[in-house]
Amino acid sequence: MYDQIREDTLFIILYTIVTTIAAMAGIYLLFRRSNAIVPDVMPPARLRRWTAAFFAALALNHLWYMPIFFLSSSEDIMLCDLIGGFLDSITVFPLMIVVLFTMLQDRRRPLWPAYVMMSPFIVASAWCVTARSYALLTMEYIYALLMCMGLIIYMVCALRRYGRWLRDNFADLEHKEVWQSFVGLAIIMLLIFIYVFIYEGQVYQYAMQVICIVFVFYLLWRVETLSDLTILQSLDATEEAPVSEEQATHKDLGQLLQKFCIDAKLYLQHDLTVIQLAKAIGTNRSYLSRYFSSQGTTYNAYINGLRIQHFINLYHQSAAIRQPVTAQQLAYQSGFRSYSTFSAAFKQVKGMTATEWMRLSEK
Repeated sequence: MYDQIREDTLFIILYTIVTTIAAMAGIYLLFRRSNAIVPDVMPPARLRRWTAAFFAALALNHLWYMPIFFLSSSEDIMLCDLIGGFLDSITVFPLMIVVLFTMLQDRRRPLWPAYVMMSPFIVASAWCVTARSYALLTMEYIYALLMCMGLIIYMVCALRRYGRWLRDNFADLEHKEVWQSFVGLAIIMLLIFIYVFIYEGQVYQYAMQVICIVFVFYLLWRVETLSDLTILQSLDATEEAPVSEEQATHKDLGQLLQKFCIDAKLYLQHDLTVIQLAKAIGTNRSYLSRYFSSQGTTYNAYINGLRIQHFINLYHQSAAIRQPVTAQQLAYQSGFRSYSTFSAAFKQVKGMTATEWMRLSEK
């Protein structure tokens, strides 16, 4: 197979392009201060740094396998391949896991478990280099698949907790949810793992280089569109009102919400957090969150409910004066940043789409 690759100039050019793209993406994330993809979004600095490190490792990964294209001795090719696998085990693979961990901002997760998970793989790869043998390759393959399965189970549980945290603390979820990205990244990462152990034809090699390009751009887009929630949380936390439990239990939070949130239409503010709302009504996050929980709802559902009711009121006002409006216009006026977010929230509350509801209301 390596003989075919060595004679394929087009593949070597594609391979070099992938190396360059990965390196440039890493440099961009590491040194550019502002966001060129979505200027109004500030991505997490921690995620940017680790993703830049992953892109650098991916570029280096292509560099340390490149000598294979020019080696003729089968022993030299094997040694280069084994060394590349060992280097991958201490850079590319653990950094993949680290990037997934840092996407979740509900808490600052430790990153050392990524290397704990990879340690058997690292030891096996080091033995293979020392012995110059593929004897443990099957065991490495089995362990990699088991590790992927365990990581997927962990991430599914972590994403569920992350989703609950978002709904308990944020009114707007645009650029905050990551489960869709995890599904896409998990598929791509699994394909890359398979690629490491399976070498079936030149077409497969081309396909994996294309997948690497898609992976780089997809991950770059995800990092740049994910809002930094840690900055917002830290700024709010410094201004959180210190309220004693005795004071909180004597306050009617329902009346306070009516006065300072509903009547003042505070719910129309974009990116309104539960801490900001708590400060506005004179309590703190803990008691307000407990109040929403006692009402069988979440902060996100509460704010979206008010925004949808505002949408309905705006529609009736426009209909009364026969003013033509669209659902999208009214959604933005009701505090939603994204029409897709509005559509999902409206359907959850009303059991139908906004356009269907508007057609029924006209009859």
